[in-house]
Amino acid sequence: MKVEIYSDVACPWCYIGKRRFERALAAFPQADQVEVVYRPFQLDPGKSTTPEPHRAYLDERFGPQSAAMDARVAELGRAEGLAFDFDRAIENNTLLAHRLLWHALTAYGAKEQAALKDRLLVAHFAEGADVGDRDTLAALAAEAGLDRDRAAEFLASDEGRAEVLAEIDRAAGIGVNSVPTFVFEGKWAVQGGQESATFLRVLEQVAEETGATPAVPAADACADGACEVPEG
Repeated sequence: MKVEIYSDVACPWCYIGKRRFERALAAFPQADQVEVVYRPFQLDPGKSTTPEPHRAYLDERFGPQSAAMDARVAELGRAEGLAFDFDRAIENNTLLAHRLLWHALTAYGAKEQAALKDRLLVAHFAEGADVGDRDTLAALAAEAGLDRDRAAEFLASDEGRAEVLAEIDRAAGIGVNSVPTFVFEGKWAVQGGQESATFLRVLEQVAEETGATPAVPAADACADGACEVPEG
């Protein structure tokens, strides 16, 4: 079974959804037969390549209510064992990070890409790292098990740019308009950071090849930089 996860490094629900999906996968008996691949999506493709503090960036886009949204997401993240430090977080254009993830998948494999994805999310949301900076990305790649010099050389080139942009266009073409979006076997789509039990049920449905599309509504997702947060 192949699961393609469309997400952005700057999307908090992508981080939470990743953890919930991984928990479901750990409980799935056929987990060793599941290939997980991360696909690119940019919440703010027009973001400049000048880094800026997360709080200032969100306040400018969505107003002061964004602080309450962040606080709620951080609370929900803690319940999943994830750390969010929005006061330290830095926003930048994420295209470089997506290119590096493409490099990890094509040059190494799905497991290495997943490890890099996790490292980038932690760096962005908990450590105040600028994931739009080439040197920072090369260092994070090394920490995730990739060759640092090879990553640095890749990031200094234009390699993978056209391919990543084509994947982003393809995502829009198949109707991906918020993240995370999980596409199972290229047929069934589940949007949002669903609960682990929901992901497990979908995995079981797809494995059984029932032919029924898992009708799972979008929940806890980010679109165009805005995140939907359930009322607590």
